[in-house]
Amino acid sequence: MNPPTLQSRTLLLLLTVVTLAFGAILWPLNGAIFWGVVLAILFTPLHRRLQRRMPRRRNLAALATLGVCLVIVILPVTLIGASLVQEASVAYERARSGQLNFGAYLQQVLAALPPWMLELLDRFHLTTRAELQARLTTIGAQASQFLATKALDVGQNTLQFVVSFGVMLYLLFFLLRDGARLAARIREAIPLDARHKEQLAIKFTTVIRATVKGNIVVAAAQGALGGLIFWLLNIQGPVMWGVLMAFLSLLPAVGASLIWGPVAIYFLATGAPGQAVILTAYGVFVIGLVDNVLRPVLVGKDTKLPDYVVLISTLGGMALFGLTGFVIGPMIAALFIATWDLFAPHDGAGHS
Repeated sequence: MNPPTLQSRTLLLLLTVVTLAFGAILWPLNGAIFWGVVLAILFTPLHRRLQRRMPRRRNLAALATLGVCLVIVILPVTLIGASLVQEASVAYERARSGQLNFGAYLQQVLAALPPWMLELLDRFHLTTRAELQARLTTIGAQASQFLATKALDVGQNTLQFVVSFGVMLYLLFFLLRDGARLAARIREAIPLDARHKEQLAIKFTTVIRATVKGNIVVAAAQGALGGLIFWLLNIQGPVMWGVLMAFLSLLPAVGASLIWGPVAIYFLATGAPGQAVILTAYGVFVIGLVDNVLRPVLVGKDTKLPDYVVLISTLGGMALFGLTGFVIGPMIAALFIATWDLFAPHDGAGHS
């Protein structure tokens, strides 16, 4: 007979192998699965309320919740994405034809710099004026091609997007309908104390809800406000620039200023000080205020993470996982802290 220890080790090895194999099978659809789980967690409270009103119609409650999700989340994102692809296509064609040339814009800025600033650059041996101009021209040209090409790629992988979108909706329906039972089974299978499992589950769902709702609200607000001022100042492609500001706003503190800041400098250097002042004041006191006010309230308060942990985990998560990293990074950081808290004494316990 096989000893119990050998059976346990064999079972653990088998569990590890099949789990890794299953993860490898799911990995090509990791984005669709991840966002299906995230949306299910976000809309579970709504589904529960609908379920209480129609207790014998589980499928209808899940479909109704899915419909609400489509109307308030997925449909607006799809419409904005379509506008983004259209404007990105125009920007890409203008960049190819030379009509949109960031290198030329940077040359205009350099030409408008006062002599003392150019002398300061030479004095600190940062570079010569000619080298700086050549480098900035090259960087500007590459940046214009890169931004336009990356934005255009959104519309080129249509089949992959449709498949992933369908998988996400299909999974979301079943997670809404059967998510509670699935979560209970997972909690039963985890070999931890019931109190510890409850604490980790609460932390996991709280971080996802706070991070997604907080960051998306901040990103949407900053992107909309940035696109609005670009439209009012008659800057071409306000939707594209608004989406870029929304994406960059996921980086706390600096975020959207990486877009409106250079534009304000360009206005100032090319003889439009009024537009430069308007854009700078709007960026600091309107767009920046959204980040400074909403993000700590929506993200830091619920996750109970320090601001510096939110910043570092967001940057690291996005570096490793791309766009989804703005959720995964703070989630891992919160679970890391929560897991170590299980071993830390509380309220003076463990001290003699």
